[in-house]
Amino acid sequence: MRVQGKPCQTIWETPDATGLEVIDQRVLPHRFETVTLTTPEQTAEAIRTMVVRGAPLIGAVAGYGVYFAVNAASAHLDRIAQKAAEQLAAARPTAVNLRWAVEQMTARILAAPESAKCAVALMAAREIVAGELDRSRRIGEHGGTLIQTIAAQKSGPVNILTHCNAGWLATIDYGTATAPIYWAHDAGIPVHVWVDETRPRNQGAALTAFELGEHGIPHTVIADNAGGHLMQSGRVDLVIVGADRVAANGDTANKIGTYLKALAARDCGVPFYVALPSSTFDWSLPDGAGIPIENRSADEVRFIDGLGPTGPVTVRLVPETSPAENPAFDVTPARLITGFITEQGISSHPLRPS
Repeated sequence: MRVQGKPCQTIWETPDATGLEVIDQRVLPHRFETVTLTTPEQTAEAIRTMVVRGAPLIGAVAGYGVYFAVNAASAHLDRIAQKAAEQLAAARPTAVNLRWAVEQMTARILAAPESAKCAVALMAAREIVAGELDRSRRIGEHGGTLIQTIAAQKSGPVNILTHCNAGWLATIDYGTATAPIYWAHDAGIPVHVWVDETRPRNQGAALTAFELGEHGIPHTVIADNAGGHLMQSGRVDLVIVGADRVAANGDTANKIGTYLKALAARDCGVPFYVALPSSTFDWSLPDGAGIPIENRSADEVRFIDGLGPTGPVTVRLVPETSPAENPAFDVTPARLITGFITEQGISSHPLRPS
């Protein structure tokens, strides 16, 4: 994708491959800054504090965190890799991609000869990145056909509603929910995106709007509660969201508020799709009841960040004595989901990797 007209991905290795450069997503859209990660501790902290966020991206970054641990060690590499993997997996509990990635890393490292473990770890981390990039590209191709079909049946742009940020900033490139949008736009199909602000961290307003704007895609930021009204008014043709974990039956955990969008879509007859790579399916869970829901700091609800006349500012939204609660995700039942868009195609039920 593009930033200031130049091609950009979310992460890239330092020249000597001992570190990882990542976009600091906490300061977007007002500043574009990067952070260099060189240790598993730094990597876990970057994931926990949302320097990097989005299920596919944090999995890929965590893969490098395991590599950093092995690269810095001179002995007991298996034990060190496993310790780093557990430290990284605990950084954010809901996104299954995180544990999937570190398990991929440790399996490869444990199977390698002692003299080759470091090289194998670096290769495995690179393969996770390449795999997520390929999956996002194919999600775009498959999902783009949905937009193409709708476009052929109407005049004017296809209006798509998103929730949170499931764009290239949440992956390596292209995104999940936005990948079909980029595919359609680049194919010349007129699209317009309704961008949920996505309280309390406002990833839609800050990140999705940023990346769509940089790519030249028409979009409008809306309050989270406006989605149902727009659907009732016939101004939404399609809802596409991402996912942080999908159980075997299709119950889907995504950013808080997704469930409400699915309810509104069902009531209004609007197709509701979940776009995700196969690494986001958790086949060990029969349904969504077992998905752990991350509770984050209440201050994310009580305060809001923005840009003031002299720079970034943080302001309080609620009375000083009012408590707040901050569940970061909710679970949308499979019965409310029209279909899943993965790298394998589109299906009304979860597809195991081929």
